[in-house]
Amino acid sequence: MDEKSAVNMTDGEDGESLIREVVVANQHGLHARPAGKLAQLAQTFAADVVITLDEQEVDAKSILDVLTLAAGQGAILQLRASGSDAAEALDRLEALISGRFEEE
Repeated sequence: MDEKSAVNMTDGEDGESLIREVVVANQHGLHARPAGKLAQLAQTFAADVVITLDEQEVDAKSILDVLTLAAGQGAILQLRASGSDAAEALDRLEALISGRFEEE
């Protein structure tokens, strides 16, 4: 994976979820402001979206859940979405994360 992000989109094991892996590239990681942006964006989609970091899995639509990940720079997040607009949700979330949450 490069410094900005890496994307790996596959069909999930259950055949219904889409999965991407994205690297947190911004200097201060997934602190309150980017976590808020991520959760707000995730809430605009009907799809269920979860984020996994190591053994933790959280609801992407909850800023508090996202903050519990304490994902620092270089952390690899797995985004998994299911539902009618899952692909669009992952496209937009990946763009937000790889765009460093518009911070830098």
